[in-house]
Amino acid sequence: MNSSYRTPLARARGLGSAKEGVGHFIQQRVTAIALVILVPWFVVSAALAVPAGYDGAVEWMAKPWNAIALILLAAAAFFHMRLGMQVVIEDYIHKHGMKQALLILNAFVAISLFAATAMSVLKVWIGS
Repeated sequence: MNSSYRTPLARARGLGSAKEGVGHFIQQRVTAIALVILVPWFVVSAALAVPAGYDGAVEWMAKPWNAIALILLAAAAFFHMRLGMQVVIEDYIHKHGMKQALLILNAFVAISLFAATAMSVLKVWIGS
């Protein structure tokens, strides 16, 4: 008796799991946990900084722990966004060339947004 659940065609083609699903799943969950912690902190902190106006917000962002937490928030958010968009692209775009181009664009957009955010926070933190 054959214990394989794969069809004869699948066995002949040698296609199967890419062995990347579990890692992707764990990465999404870890970034989600980080966001569950960092987003409420950001909302409360930003709400407390808003009444002081622009100068108060800059002063708040210039504090080392706030700047570090903001950079961590941006990293988690943009990486989580990239992972989610990757799943959407892989599931719904069927043309191979288009799929590869969108996956590359997705990575570049996420990295660019993080770099711009991190540079802005660092400029305020170091510049003040």
